[in-house]
Amino acid sequence: MVNLKLLEFCNKVSGTKMGSKKGVTETDPRYLLLEKVVTEEMAEVALILEYRFHQTAGEIAQKCNKSLERTKELLWDLAMAGVCSLKKEGDEDTYWYETWVPGIFEMVVNNRENVAKYPQIAKAFDDYGTLKNPLSAGNFPIGKGLMRVIPIETAIDGETRRASSEEVSKYLNDATVFSVSDCSCRTSREEMGEGCGHLKEEMCIQLGDAAEYYIRTNRGREISRDEAFEIIKKAEEDGLMHQIPNTEGEGKTHAICNCCGCSCFALRAAGMYNNPDMVRSNFVSKVDKTKCVGCGECIEVCPTNAIKLGQKICTKEEVKIAIRKEFPNDTEWGPDKWNPDYRETRQETLDSGTSPCKTDCPAHISIPGYIKLASQGRYKEALEMIKKENPFPAVCGRVCPALCEDACTRGDLDDPIAIDDIKKFIAEQDLNEEFRFVPRIKNDYDKNIAIIGAGPSGLSCAYYLAVEGYKVTVFEKQKQLGGMLTLGIPNFRLEKNVINAEIDILKELGVKFETGVEVGKDITLNELRTSGYKAFFIAIGAQNGRALGLDDEDALNIQAGVDFLRNVALNNYESLTGNVVVIGGGNVAIDVARTAVRTGAENVNMFCLENRSEMPALEEEIHEALEENILINNSYGPKRFIVENGKVTGVEFRKCVSVKDEYNRFNPTYDESDTIIVKADHVLVAVGQGIDWGNMLDDSNIELNPNKTIKVDSFTLQTSIEDVFAGGDVVTGPKYAIDAIALGKEGSISIHRFVQRGQSLTIGRSKKEYKALDKDNVDYSGFDYAPREKSLVKHIQNIKGSFDDPRGVLTEDQIKKETERCLGCGVTVVDEFLCVGCGACTTRCKFDAISLEKIHDEVGVDFPDLKPIIIKHALKRKVKIFFKKIKKRISPRS
Repeated sequence: MVNLKLLEFCNKVSGTKMGSKKGVTETDPRYLLLEKVVTEEMAEVALILEYRFHQTAGEIAQKCNKSLERTKELLWDLAMAGVCSLKKEGDEDTYWYETWVPGIFEMVVNNRENVAKYPQIAKAFDDYGTLKNPLSAGNFPIGKGLMRVIPIETAIDGETRRASSEEVSKYLNDATVFSVSDCSCRTSREEMGEGCGHLKEEMCIQLGDAAEYYIRTNRGREISRDEAFEIIKKAEEDGLMHQIPNTEGEGKTHAICNCCGCSCFALRAAGMYNNPDMVRSNFVSKVDKTKCVGCGECIEVCPTNAIKLGQKICTKEEVKIAIRKEFPNDTEWGPDKWNPDYRETRQETLDSGTSPCKTDCPAHISIPGYIKLASQGRYKEALEMIKKENPFPAVCGRVCPALCEDACTRGDLDDPIAIDDIKKFIAEQDLNEEFRFVPRIKNDYDKNIAIIGAGPSGLSCAYYLAVEGYKVTVFEKQKQLGGMLTLGIPNFRLEKNVINAEIDILKELGVKFETGVEVGKDITLNELRTSGYKAFFIAIGAQNGRALGLDDEDALNIQAGVDFLRNVALNNYESLTGNVVVIGGGNVAIDVARTAVRTGAENVNMFCLENRSEMPALEEEIHEALEENILINNSYGPKRFIVENGKVTGVEFRKCVSVKDEYNRFNPTYDESDTIIVKADHVLVAVGQGIDWGNMLDDSNIELNPNKTIKVDSFTLQTSIEDVFAGGDVVTGPKYAIDAIALGKEGSISIHRFVQRGQSLTIGRSKKEYKALDKDNVDYSGFDYAPREKSLVKHIQNIKGSFDDPRGVLTEDQIKKETERCLGCGVTVVDEFLCVGCGACTTRCKFDAISLEKIHDEVGVDFPDLKPIIIKHALKRKVKIFFKKIKKRISPRS
């Protein structure tokens, strides 16, 4: 049944008449907001309240013909519900109501009990925005929106024309009472299951009367001025920006909100409705292209996706960027101009592309950024930048496939930048420090997460979850940590002390390790759930060698290459003697062959199906194998093992004519007339790896793919069991460590969202869909040739028994020369229309390349003075639209 008194109150606040065309009805979000929390008797009292006119309970009681005691009870109920504000004036409380937004909607939503009990409250807040935003597009002048962005203060420190009302500190220094509350926008999003991962808790600061109200009604916690400044600082560190209610006149406000573009209902005007004038500050971001390196750090925190990565390197043909021609203030602004999926369609790059190194890196590390920092000797900052996407630069500096170098623009001029060597140098500086870099732990969540597998993906996931503030335990069935980094990559390529040093940082972050524990055998997933773990990340790797499927493969002295490497890593092996045959042509096969040499083999022969150009092993590793007198026999596949008395004595190979069929599928064909028999005292098979699930999945319904990899959502990494996520080789099959590391971070993002109430796994999340610039269009004529710097490789006279890594590290002088070779082909590009001038981008730039410039001088007005200003502006807009249409009819191409 409709509460008519409440409906009357809703129309009073809205300034409309019941029953009129613009009047509030029972289906309106304003009515639905209050329907469940305001009784008819409460509404009777509410009707006596006035907008910002303070009245005592005695005055209100006389007007509503109720006893003073009952009136006070009803006024308190209204205050608790969020309908009216109250303030202690002398010995008495006074009462009034605020605007709908910012005001009543936020106060109602900030009643935690009611918003959780009545889902329609959260939805009403959302619906009110979708009701009003289309009407406001183009009709509010700049600076007159109900909420307004206020710049991060450090972003305007150098702007001499700034006003004190544009400084956050002004409002904090003017106020005497402070509170902090949950963000009402994020609260609504959470209740609707649409959270973006930015959590609601203690986000918004109230000042003065609003703080008193929030404290007394238990909506907020009283804080000091110093605490308020700390909250502001932390928000900025976490990539958030600030807005203030803008309905009280210049230099006045009752709150400071710490916002993100993916949940804030006010910023939705810019993001969804492409109407940034509704919220923008007087500033806009400007990029100094001579300083910008296109690292991309700034785009991650831009709330409106106004910043994207482009290119600045000279091109043969001009790269055209689309120029915006339509704006809300002179164009009819309907659904065809909106972006309803704005929280899931963020773009990282312009269509013309950006730096190929960042694009092709599986983790999309800010490579141009850390190269520039290294060139300036800022090694700790470079390390910090790397670790935002890859917690193990010392490892990857030694074993990364360097896809970034393959993509490097400089490679088409002479040699690509030695990106891996630069990263290795940066990491080496940290390894040699007495006090190493340990990232700030952002929060303190009382939630336990289990990581199963201590390889690169599991350790990466653990690192980022620990940084986020979770209690993380890693379960590893081996006694050693590191997975295939430790047990699958030989020491001469990746020394164990390097891996251990990287893992030490996880221990500093509070990550716990349970070694020698096989999940599924020693403890089950269900038992871990029962003991309090809220989510799981499976990253056990592909640790089993694949068999060839030939007869007698179980003969003595035939073993999987990965088993051989594991045994050597564990110092649990017998020296090889005589002739060793290694079957396979990938990086693992190369590692197996080189390790065989070091364990005593006299002659090592590799045989692989592929010809030399098709070999999956990296060219660098092939070269190193040849340097160690390993013979690589291309285009041969094993036909049978020759076994005598249960022991292998040789292998018969047949000539491989082609590896793939006409559809590019793996389907070798052979010339059966061309065979050879090779003597072998030992055969090591390295033709791929499989996954040993053991009993882990016995008590679950987790789905697997036909190849035994785990089936996951390709974006979120969630398995068929909602609290189980997976990454690394168990998802992709055998790939590089950097691929596993990248998935580990994505897994941590999903788990953070999963274990927090009401968070979506996808909304507001970057898909990291980078696009590389067209290198064929690059004009290299202005660049000189410069040789690539190479690290010193130590000569080891007798490699038998030696597992030392002979590769050195570039010197600091070499680093300076090598970093100078970078062409700096990327740059940040700002869409000044979409930019709301928050300054978040400036907090991320390490090179002073992006700053805020004041281009407007608009101020807010008191709410009662707003209506005539809007009417005047809207009429001007209609005239602009009219003449624009006339012009278009006369000149259709204009």
